[in-house]
Amino acid sequence: MPVLLDTHAFLWWCEDSSELSPIARKTIAEQDCFVSLASFWEIAIKHTLGRDEFRVDVRPLRRGLLDNGYDELAVTSAHAVALDILPPLHKDPFDRMLLAQAHVEGIMLQTADAIVATYPVMVQKV
Repeated sequence: MPVLLDTHAFLWWCEDSSELSPIARKTIAEQDCFVSLASFWEIAIKHTLGRDEFRVDVRPLRRGLLDNGYDELAVTSAHAVALDILPPLHKDPFDRMLLAQAHVEGIMLQTADAIVATYPVMVQKV
């Protein structure tokens, strides 16, 4: 089953961080993986704001993603419209978009966020 990586899972994978669980690593290595445009948007915004966990230049990060065979998942109007079916458990607009994308595309979202993992979509906690 294809997998959509949330922003932290994506960054941890790129950094080979110990934060990423062995199960998540195995899934990423064995499945088709997508990174959302929303994650690049989040990284760019939070990098500009000086957030410690986002001290990465998004341009080479994106280029490396594409060069290594990962796929970008664009945000579509179908994804935006699906936001209204999500219960209001989480306020982060980036995470909510990732959830909507996973739901619409019928793919699993890998997330580091315990609240995101409680949504009624296919989610794997990393």
